[in-house]
Amino acid sequence: MEKLFFVQLGMGVDLHGQDVNVAAVRAIENAIHHNSMPGLRSVLPGNSLENMRVHVRLAVPCDKEKIDEEKIRKVLPFGKVTIEIADGGMLTTSGVVLPEKGDRNDLIYVVNAAVEVGY
Repeated sequence: MEKLFFVQLGMGVDLHGQDVNVAAVRAIENAIHHNSMPGLRSVLPGNSLENMRVHVRLAVPCDKEKIDEEKIRKVLPFGKVTIEIADGGMLTTSGVVLPEKGDRNDLIYVVNAAVEVGY
């Protein structure tokens, strides 16, 4: 990325079901859904959102190989998206196993996201 304008941070949790993608999508939504960038288009090459670059860093506690990059890209409405997966996040106990919620065990998956925007 030649010019970095914003770094947005978020956290996502899957309380039941142990799905790292659910937690990752929630982390990205948490990062991007609390801001507006109305002037961004005016500083992008060609004044086009198609020239925006979005780099997503996800810190996941386990199941890195299960990250579905297509699901991640669908959360981001504009730009050319790259995704980086790193070790991190957290596994903790929910204290209960609810099979009707899809639980395989009592783990809560916590994923952290950094969403970088620029060109």
